[in-house]
Amino acid sequence: MQAPQAALLPDGRRLHLQHGPIDLIVEASAPDRAAAYARAAKRFRTILQELVDDLESLRRPCMQARKPLASGLTRFRNRVPRRFETPCAPADRMRAATRPFAPDFVTPMAAVAGAVADEILAQITEDPGIAKAYVNNGGDIAFHLSGAETLTTAIATAPPATLTLNADQPARGIATSGWRGRSHSLGIADSVTVLAASAAAADAAATMIANAVDLPGDPRVTRRPACALSPDSDLGARLVTTHVAPLDPESRAAALDAGLARAAAYHGRGLIHAAYLTLQGDTRALGPALQHRTREHA
Repeated sequence: MQAPQAALLPDGRRLHLQHGPIDLIVEASAPDRAAAYARAAKRFRTILQELVDDLESLRRPCMQARKPLASGLTRFRNRVPRRFETPCAPADRMRAATRPFAPDFVTPMAAVAGAVADEILAQITEDPGIAKAYVNNGGDIAFHLSGAETLTTAIATAPPATLTLNADQPARGIATSGWRGRSHSLGIADSVTVLAASAAAADAAATMIANAVDLPGDPRVTRRPACALSPDSDLGARLVTTHVAPLDPESRAAALDAGLARAAAYHGRGLIHAAYLTLQGDTRALGPALQHRTREHA
């Protein structure tokens, strides 16, 4: 495999980090941007190998936490055997982000893209002079805002829209999932975009909400075992969506309403701040109103 790559993009403002399947676009607003980018590049060098070293445990389903012990600590039923534990901060972020969604089936891999973005952002924001920064990992974005800074991001709805976030809002992560995306989905959503406290949390929640946008057993939905498409998939033999034929309005509404109900439940538990769900031109929204424009922003 090629060594980790780090280079400024032609605009001179953004940093491109790439290693294997990880492809990041980074931007920071600070007097000493070069130092921030150097920290990001240094941390990026080992992230992929750290994840590979911990991959066996990261593909295991999360289990629900037990009740707190008398000491105030919490014992988890899915405690990873000591021989599989490695000092991998992104892996810890993945486990923390996905565990609240158990006992529904989910593995830490549901949060991998967001966790990597969070880890690199943490390196950048070690400098208190960073006013604004983001790390975009294929559409899963970790960001930092302070003062009067804002971030405007594209939201994959119908029609396409944008959302402007400011430092007073609680979200610091954005992620999108769906059967048309980079990863396999158990549901039929074209896209589900989630805002949460971190990119890892948004990544996990988007996966779970997208899984809930579904019409179980409907013959218009084509599915195949995940392992038949990707032999090493953490989803194993679970059926993932490979095609969705045109659906009637009532069916689209039923699928979207199922997903929206799950999003509302997560919102009520404080796991997400907003969610936008789209299926064949129909959209459901939970959160701030969108600006329906065609211009896209990072």
